[in-house]
Amino acid sequence: MNWGMRSGRRGNKAIKKTPSSPEDLPDKIIVTDVLDLHGFFPEQIPEVMDAFLENALELGIREVRIIHGKGSSRLKFEVISILKVDERVVRFGDAPPFEGGWGATVATLIEL
Repeated sequence: MNWGMRSGRRGNKAIKKTPSSPEDLPDKIIVTDVLDLHGFFPEQIPEVMDAFLENALELGIREVRIIHGKGSSRLKFEVISILKVDERVVRFGDAPPFEGGWGATVATLIEL
C-alpha cells in the first residue's frame, strides 16, 4: 500500500506518488503521544492541534510532544499561541534535548 508522498528515481527524473483514492489511505491511524507537524501549513495547525489534544485526553494521555522543527519557527509560534490559551493545557515548554530540544514542545494536559 502506497500512501503519503514518496519520491524515487526513474532514469534522471524524480517521480512522486500521492494517494489517488481513499483506498490508498491506511486502514488505521495509530494515535500516540507525539504529533509531528512537518508537512503541515501554519493555517492547518489550529485544527490539527485541537483534534490531537482532544484525542490525547480521550485516551488518557497526560503528556504530549509536538514536533514543529527548528526552521523559521513559524510552526512553533503557531503551536505556542494555541497552547497558551487552551484550557486543556496545564503547562508546556521545550522538549528535552534527546526528544527534539527547541524543535519540539512538550505539554502537560489536564486530568479528566
